[in-house]
Amino acid sequence: MCNRFALTTPVDAMRQLFDIRPGLDRLGNAEPLRAIYPKNPSPVVRLTDGGEREMLNMNWGFLLPQVSKKTGKPIQPKAVNNARDDKVRTSRFWRASFEQRRCLVPASSFCEAKGRNPATYFWFAVGPEGAPEPFAFAGLWRGHGEGEWSEILSSTIVTTTPNDLVRPVHPSRMPVILRPEDYEQWLGGTPDEAAKLMRPYEAGGMHILGFGVEMKSEPGAA
Repeated sequence: MCNRFALTTPVDAMRQLFDIRPGLDRLGNAEPLRAIYPKNPSPVVRLTDGGEREMLNMNWGFLLPQVSKKTGKPIQPKAVNNARDDKVRTSRFWRASFEQRRCLVPASSFCEAKGRNPATYFWFAVGPEGAPEPFAFAGLWRGHGEGEWSEILSSTIVTTTPNDLVRPVHPSRMPVILRPEDYEQWLGGTPDEAAKLMRPYEAGGMHILGFGVEMKSEPGAA
């Protein structure tokens, strides 16, 4: 589920939307990102140690160590890009990040594939048809403390059961989309308070932005 999303919102607009003061915007001159894939960087909003919001890039996908089946030696880690809502409180892979390191993952649309050979790619947006709005996924983040990957910060997107709009395309999962009034609760609330936000977004508040068989980039989201 959700192996591609887009972020075309200008940085100035994101500062306002996510209440980021200029000194805590680490993005620089960020360009629009029309197709973000796992292992690639994208903006994330998290709390600093002082409780302020900062915006910076993180690689999409928690790194899962792997070893070669042939040699038994470490190889490039796998990027785990999504975390299930029913696993984040019980799995050792996710639990500490859910309890201590929640974040917002800004987006303007996300993609789901239906079928195979060829698949049809559907792009979903938030807001009324013809006027898509920027939004944020519920995310988690972590650092990696060993070897050549020790300086990497990574994020993952929390998923839940799909709503009536997404279900015909992807019948099992969709990303958790947060409303602006819930950002503070997700970032700074207790685990119990944050868990209440892991639910499907209302289907009536979303629309299909576009679809196609060979679509490789986001088709003009806001």
